[in-house]
Amino acid sequence: MPIGTARMASLCLPSAALHVGVRWGEHPALAAALADPAHPPILLYPGPGARDVLREPPPGPVTLVVVDGTWSQAKNVVRDNPILRALPRYAFAAPEPSQYRIRKEPAAEYCSTIEALMYVLGALEGEPARFRALLEPLRAMVDAQLACQAAAPRRAVRARSRPRPRRWLVPDALTTRFEDLVLVAGEANAWPYADGATPAERAAPRTRDELVHWVALRPQTGELFERIAAPVQPLSPSTTFHAGLTEEALRGGGSHRDLVAAFAGFLRPSDVVAAWGDHSPSLFVSAGGALPAQIDLRVVAQRITHERLGGLEVYAASLDAPLPVLPLAGRAGRRLAMLARIVASWRAADAPR
Repeated sequence: MPIGTARMASLCLPSAALHVGVRWGEHPALAAALADPAHPPILLYPGPGARDVLREPPPGPVTLVVVDGTWSQAKNVVRDNPILRALPRYAFAAPEPSQYRIRKEPAAEYCSTIEALMYVLGALEGEPARFRALLEPLRAMVDAQLACQAAAPRRAVRARSRPRPRRWLVPDALTTRFEDLVLVAGEANAWPYADGATPAERAAPRTRDELVHWVALRPQTGELFERIAAPVQPLSPSTTFHAGLTEEALRGGGSHRDLVAAFAGFLRPSDVVAAWGDHSPSLFVSAGGALPAQIDLRVVAQRITHERLGGLEVYAASLDAPLPVLPLAGRAGRRLAMLARIVASWRAADAPR
């Protein structure tokens, strides 16, 4: 989000302080704000260990720290500043579509910084309606910018489009063997790494990650599979938020053995399983399951675009195919719909013309 709209948010909030920079280890004003025992600091940023601030707001007054910028910029700022990494994290999924219509958000639950402040301050103060006034300057700015774009003369500029996949780049399971394709996505009960973990520690296998939600789609027929497995390890404080499932739903799930057996009955001997990256398949295998031939759709996307991809949400949002509505719960269900959009887009681009 441009710094102008961050300044807009600070002007709307008399007690807010706006600081611009990248390195914060030697910033006296920020250090003083974070050291106030009467207002312990919290960081609004998603990630491992983040609690849902709309459902579980911290008790008492706090100092709310918000990192503004693009998702990539914000990620780098948090990663590179121990003073921010050490703060307790809170996050949320926006309950309404974003009104920042100037750009397309990567996913429906994403929103602009000023909208995030509206939701979070409403939860912290216990008065959600009071902070909806923050939307008024946002709407005015968006309307003014859209009006300027509509009034300005348009130059004939050829839009840059995603490259059309070549047949040899698209696996056979997406073309001649489409009836054998099964898309999968999984969610884990994953404990965050301790602050200061080394790259080697982060790269090492994580024995505490366990599969808790597994969904699958056979896109040719629309057949769906969904199972929840009750966690065996202690439930991580971030699992319910990231998986998008309630604690009751997770603890009420079946066993990993039952999940694996049920999915084995869903699969056929000729099937090819496709996922985004290797995390979901690894979770399934760690739960005791076995998968047939596999396709990493992220690797295929990189070969097609010759670009550094942001992530599943960002890449899926860049494609024109419609996003299917699947009757599946949680983030795994949303991510499975994104995989279906990617496959549909590639097949449409690869079709004879």
